[in-house]
Amino acid sequence: MIQAQRSVWLGVLATIALLSLMAVWVAPLLWAVLTSLKPELQAAAQPLIWWPSPPTLESFVSVLTTGNLPRWYANSVVTSLIITVVTLLLSATAAYAFSQLRFPGREVLFWISLAGFMLPFEALLVPLYKLMNSLGAINTMAGIILPQLISPVAIFVFRRFFDEVPREYREAAVMDGATEGRIMWRIFVPLSANVIWAIGIVTFIGAWNNFLWPFIVINSTEKMTVPVGLTQVQSAYGLRYAQTMAVAILGGLPVIAAYLIFQRRVTEGFLSASGIKG
Repeated sequence: MIQAQRSVWLGVLATIALLSLMAVWVAPLLWAVLTSLKPELQAAAQPLIWWPSPPTLESFVSVLTTGNLPRWYANSVVTSLIITVVTLLLSATAAYAFSQLRFPGREVLFWISLAGFMLPFEALLVPLYKLMNSLGAINTMAGIILPQLISPVAIFVFRRFFDEVPREYREAAVMDGATEGRIMWRIFVPLSANVIWAIGIVTFIGAWNNFLWPFIVINSTEKMTVPVGLTQVQSAYGLRYAQTMAVAILGGLPVIAAYLIFQRRVTEGFLSASGIKG
């Protein structure tokens, strides 16, 4: 009886804690949505007006028709897709070499590549900026893309999965005369479909949401991505709160949609890489 009561109370406390965390997460999102539905005068009113009266889509229409949001969207789509595709190619190729090939210094190189994960990105800003400047990539799409193509985490996850692939597959392919490239693309890549989806979605979301590096390397409004473009939503009368929230919501929609659509693949991919069967 005591054990049952204790279990009930633990369940109640866990539910309360979960609802509290959910409220903390939902409150800013709800505020952003409500603000985007207000006229600008209500959004900047003092004291605060919580509920739009009446709700209006004026801010959404304004940012879509008179601002640079469509251009920022296009820039974010192009850079995020290129970063995702190239990162997957480079990470899978490097992971295959670290996992299946035997060459001097293999483990040393692997741990050196992982060392990049231990360094905060802020520590690399100055050398990266100097490198991009020497390449003439400042204020270009290439300047946004190049520093984001190497992902130590993706290499690590791919290698963990490739290590779990039975060696008999590769040995049989070698006996049939297959090259390393053929083995990788015909055997290892198809087997790692879930891992590819998982890393691809996470990489896309990270590239889309990246603010700091595009903010540093881009100084032209037309070449900004959506997160950086948020800093430009202002006028001679100050910050336009409703339009800022509208841009933020529209900018976050692709990320939300991508995760909701591919959530199961993301989970299955990381479970596969960790050796856990979903």
